[in-house]
Amino acid sequence: MKKNRHVIEFLAPLALFFAFALSALIVIVFAARVYKNTVEDSARNHTAGTAIAYITEKIHSGDTEGAVSVGRFDGCDALLLRSTFSDDTYVTAVYLKDGQLMELFMKEGADTSADAGTPILPLSAFRVEETDAGLFRVECTDEDQHTKTAYISVRSR
Repeated sequence: MKKNRHVIEFLAPLALFFAFALSALIVIVFAARVYKNTVEDSARNHTAGTAIAYITEKIHSGDTEGAVSVGRFDGCDALLLRSTFSDDTYVTAVYLKDGQLMELFMKEGADTSADAGTPILPLSAFRVEETDAGLFRVECTDEDQHTKTAYISVRSR
């Protein structure tokens, strides 16, 4: 009888240890899945969301009366931001060219090509429109076809 008691005394803690180890393993597997999904969601939302944040900041930083408009630049739909320095007017154009969101700062009326812009982010689509006086609707679609839309208001109008 004493021999059976020693086996049970050995097996009970061992079974408890394996139950704890199995529980810990299950928690680690679920945590890894949650982490993986979070990273994938973050990556999926990064490009289009970053483009929206960038454009929002550009509009707010150029928010003076009549400075923000929508138009065409070298055959591309563009967000146009005007500013004046030393009695000269300059335009910052934000537009989509060859799958890249581009920005170009130039003197108004300058004969400049859209190819001269600086690439900001890769996008497959970019739309900007003025829906009401001082309210702009911006839509950005990244390379994975995830679209983000924002309505951005200017206060200077």
